[in-house]
Amino acid sequence: MDSLRLDGAPIDIGAVVSVARQRRQVALAPAADARMAAARQVVLQHLEDGRPVYGLTTGLGPRATSMLPADILSEFSRVTVRGRAHGVGARLPAEAVRAAMLIRAQGLAQGSAGADPAIAGQLVALLNAGIHPVVPSIGSIGAADLVLMGHIGLVMMGEGEAELDGTVISGAAALERAGLKPVAIGPKDGIAIVSSNAITVGRAALALHDARRLFDQAILAAALSMEGFRGNLSPFDPRIAALRPSPGQASVSARLLRFLDGGSLTEPGAARRVQDPLSLRCIGQVLGSLESALDFAESAVEPELSGSGDNPSVILADGVILSNGNFHVPAIALAFDTAAIGLAQSANLAVQRTAKLLTDRLSDLPPTLSPRGTTRAGMAPLLKTGEALAIEISHLANPVSTLSRSSADGVEDDTSNAPQAVAKLETALDRFRLLVALELVVAAQAVEFANPERLGRGTTIAQALVRAVAPRMDEDRGLGGDVDAVAAMLMAPDIDLRLAEILAPR
Repeated sequence: MDSLRLDGAPIDIGAVVSVARQRRQVALAPAADARMAAARQVVLQHLEDGRPVYGLTTGLGPRATSMLPADILSEFSRVTVRGRAHGVGARLPAEAVRAAMLIRAQGLAQGSAGADPAIAGQLVALLNAGIHPVVPSIGSIGAADLVLMGHIGLVMMGEGEAELDGTVISGAAALERAGLKPVAIGPKDGIAIVSSNAITVGRAALALHDARRLFDQAILAAALSMEGFRGNLSPFDPRIAALRPSPGQASVSARLLRFLDGGSLTEPGAARRVQDPLSLRCIGQVLGSLESALDFAESAVEPELSGSGDNPSVILADGVILSNGNFHVPAIALAFDTAAIGLAQSANLAVQRTAKLLTDRLSDLPPTLSPRGTTRAGMAPLLKTGEALAIEISHLANPVSTLSRSSADGVEDDTSNAPQAVAKLETALDRFRLLVALELVVAAQAVEFANPERLGRGTTIAQALVRAVAPRMDEDRGLGGDVDAVAAMLMAPDIDLRLAEILAPR
């Protein structure tokens, strides 16, 4: 894989994933170095002129009115980093830290931070050496990840702790093993390191990538349920969506039909009923609303991947430095709250589809999908697990973007809570993956009882995926392991490639 060159051009979620998870190398383009150097000259000129600039010649937060002596500005930058590293709790995974370092380097490459170019260079060096600062997961409220970014800054200076080759060692030792030196921190460099939402944005980008993958898999599971239920496909006719173009409905319906294409369910008269329960009939509307919510979340994240949220910011064209609120990201909080609600709606629908497959009076399949008759529980108890997952997802859909706190003597009197909104969605996606796997396990059993003449192109893949790790249930047994195994299979890249081939435009 070619290295990712940071030259000031926008990067996308795919680029973040490649660096965070596939350890793609990163390089700063000469244009970025030149831009950062020019911006640094603006900072140095302001310093020489003795102008009041937040975080450069003044204190921070409530001390913004206090001018700092010129001879302590470099030490003040170092203290800014050390004095912000107060995170607690479990450490973030290396992929989240890598995503954050990339996004901070990309932001610095814009030049607006006015940091010494060596700061961005150190972040790139850490990425390429596989040095991952130990960053606790709790400490940000979404008005820049100041507290958490401080832990990255410590390692850049040769302090703190870092993971290298799977082992946690001191930041100094990690740099020494990689042949790197601590970066020299000058005036304004400290605030440039910590005043960024890079951790929240990095986690958001990875979560969105996972959500997009899981979204198609959820449609696949719904399609397999349609096969087992022998559902009526008329609600997915494109003429239906055209009558009232609900967000995402046409897109989801088209995907569902692609997965069923080639199967006998698409033939006239194949459906068992004239009209199915809403959990089958309204897949397009409900999953479509989730797709719309994910689009909203992506539109909130994309500007953060390539823009500058620095405060204060260097306006290079005019040679000025302006204070601002670009570090505030309420749009991410609102969008991720919305995505979590959309996920909860889709989770409820999945549980109801599973229940219908287990209800013989509705499905015309054996009660609880057991071949042993009513003397066995069959798959019925598994529905409780599905309901438990849906309850958790619904709980995680409670919004945090409406909550606010005040700090810094009332100067910082609003919080976006974007980190909490992103963390909630991460957890909800984990539960939703298990729920998709559970629906696949039940639907695969239903399909074998329904015994269609042919499965569709996508549902053939789904049935084979389940049976590769979860055998048919002939006698009562615990199925939790089967669900876990299918959920693990859903994370394999191979399934994405096969589904993408089916969904590709023709």
